[in-house]
Amino acid sequence: MADSDDVPLTGSWDVLVIGSGAAGMSTALATVQYGSRSVLIIDKCPPHWAGGNGYFTAGAYRTAHYGLHDLLPLVSNVPKDLETKIDLAKYDEADFMADMRRVTGGRCDEELSRVLVNESRDCIGWLKDYCAVDFQLSFRRQAYEVDGRYKFWGGLALTVREGGKGLIANLNASARRLGVRFAFNTAAQELLMDEKSGAVVGVRASRAGKAHEIRAKSVVMCAGGFEASPSLRAQYLGPGWDLAHVRGTPFNTGDMLLAAQRDVQAASKGNWSGCHSVAWDASSDPNSGDRVKTNEFTKSGYPLGLMLNSAGERFVDEGVDMRNYTYAKFGRAILQQPGGIAFQVWDKKTIAWLRDEEYRDEIVPKITAQSLEDLADQCGERGLEAKQRFVDVINEYNDAVKAHRAEHGNGKFDPAIKDGLGTQSSKTRLALPKSNWALTIEEPPFLAVKVGSGVTFTFGGLAVDPKTANVKSAVSGKSIEGLYCAGEMVGGLFFGNYPGGSGLTAGGVFGRRAGKSAAERSRWGEGGWQARL
Repeated sequence: MADSDDVPLTGSWDVLVIGSGAAGMSTALATVQYGSRSVLIIDKCPPHWAGGNGYFTAGAYRTAHYGLHDLLPLVSNVPKDLETKIDLAKYDEADFMADMRRVTGGRCDEELSRVLVNESRDCIGWLKDYCAVDFQLSFRRQAYEVDGRYKFWGGLALTVREGGKGLIANLNASARRLGVRFAFNTAAQELLMDEKSGAVVGVRASRAGKAHEIRAKSVVMCAGGFEASPSLRAQYLGPGWDLAHVRGTPFNTGDMLLAAQRDVQAASKGNWSGCHSVAWDASSDPNSGDRVKTNEFTKSGYPLGLMLNSAGERFVDEGVDMRNYTYAKFGRAILQQPGGIAFQVWDKKTIAWLRDEEYRDEIVPKITAQSLEDLADQCGERGLEAKQRFVDVINEYNDAVKAHRAEHGNGKFDPAIKDGLGTQSSKTRLALPKSNWALTIEEPPFLAVKVGSGVTFTFGGLAVDPKTANVKSAVSGKSIEGLYCAGEMVGGLFFGNYPGGSGLTAGGVFGRRAGKSAAERSRWGEGGWQARL
């Protein structure tokens, strides 16, 4: 991604956006739409690292909708003859809001969540029409082909062509077409405040070893969380989190979260001890995501099998809910295990259901065997310490599955719904059940994959006005004039977990609001805001 160390940092901009990720570019595009004439995006990363964490995602966007007919106008990959083979139930605002409350334990901020939910569908339409984002139905990640029909599940149906790479390419092309300027290798270090009005009027930044003051009528922070800082992870998330693998950009180190609290007494909000973390390839680079493989190190096939720790014990109910509602919290569960590792295990029956982008031979070291004993021996070479217990636990699980079938009948395995195939019966009850998709693991070949924890983004952020995305003051409780934020920096939406795909949607919804508010403020001299006072 070209451009930009030659962009002059002198003079004054209508809007300055800090961060070149999906939220930052969505914000910049909104500022242009609402009348800003000079918009600058700065990022401390080099140009080839542009895109923030959005680049490393699968490009999934969660939205309220009213069924297939409501989504077809948004997508580019459904020919007419395929429409009749798709089962995609409505997922309305009540469903989305219920999921927000359920997966966060009722802790999500109600007003922020309602803005996210109620504006989600309109925001997707805006991203498609104004920002030229190429949405598709997510057949590979969010649908299973069952009896010749594509069954979508988990309330999530939309992705972007070529995932996060495609998303960032789309947004970047639109931003440049509309005149947004970029300055990379430019690190914001301090927020500048007008001493008389208390408004934020720019930032002090560093580029090529030189200090610069970048003046702007409005500043929008979209600089991400602190997920790439081992020290801040250990400080806020707790012991051991400095050892988690970084899924995305290594440049999200919490700089602007700390600067906002230090320089303008911004109020913090949300789950500062929580984060989005997933089952992640244990052999990946621990310090950074891979710009080529991006999201392919995710290992989300656990609902189809079992996960066991190095002591040979299961530690989660792999089938407690659809993967969309568990994958973002199971990374924490893995990190809490001995050595911070686990082994995902399948047999012949479900290996074919695993997604190629996550489990193909070229992307992950595989452990294969013709017996559970041999599988345990090979896992023992990779960190499994209790080989016999590993085998015993799987056999105990197999017995429980068979007892469940004997009592409840041989129900149909269906990974697109909660199929009720479990492990609990009057004869056998496991201390830790598998509630759905419980099939025996006894038919060779057997497959295991070693996983660790990959941290995606942190949940703690800043308090904002839900209407304007203005950052709030910890001193006055009021909005700080001229300062806004969007993306991972918004606190209060997610606690302990989140509904899959809602992070990118939140970046779009609040980026759009921040962009509109920042643009209106920058037009004071043109009657834009004054006319409304």
